[in-house]
Amino acid sequence: MESFDFVEMKIPAKAEYVGVLRLTLSGIANRMGFSYEDIEDLKVAVSEAITNAVTHAYDDTELGEITICFGIYPNRLEIMVADHGGSFNLKDIKNKIGPYHPKEPIENLREGGFGLFLIDTLMDKVQINNEYGVIVLMTKYLNETEVDFSDDQISTTQ
Repeated sequence: MESFDFVEMKIPAKAEYVGVLRLTLSGIANRMGFSYEDIEDLKVAVSEAITNAVTHAYDDTELGEITICFGIYPNRLEIMVADHGGSFNLKDIKNKIGPYHPKEPIENLREGGFGLFLIDTLMDKVQINNEYGVIVLMTKYLNETEVDFSDDQISTTQ
């Protein structure tokens, strides 16, 4: 089995704790050697996942919590954001996300599902489970632009 470090945090499902997670993530990613751009991408993706949980998982009467786990591997960072609130239908969300047409005014863009689009765009791998609550598992590889000798590209880094 592959060796890795595991960090787990639980926060109240409140928007004011998103910054705490962004700082934690920044520290972990920096220690791993991610570039500034990759760290910013990670922070945006994780912020979107947490904000979605804060906004949609619990109603105003529930005091929910969000669990965030970091799997720290030599070549990648896996981040899980989980809540136990209401679930959603992923197919419905994807159907509501349409392609952007440059002729369409930006004011007409639908907001729902944009966070999932951002997460999917910024991360190397995204998996979502919504059987009980929502679990978003995001993976970002370290040095993603580099390739092995067996691949069909040559890395420009030494």
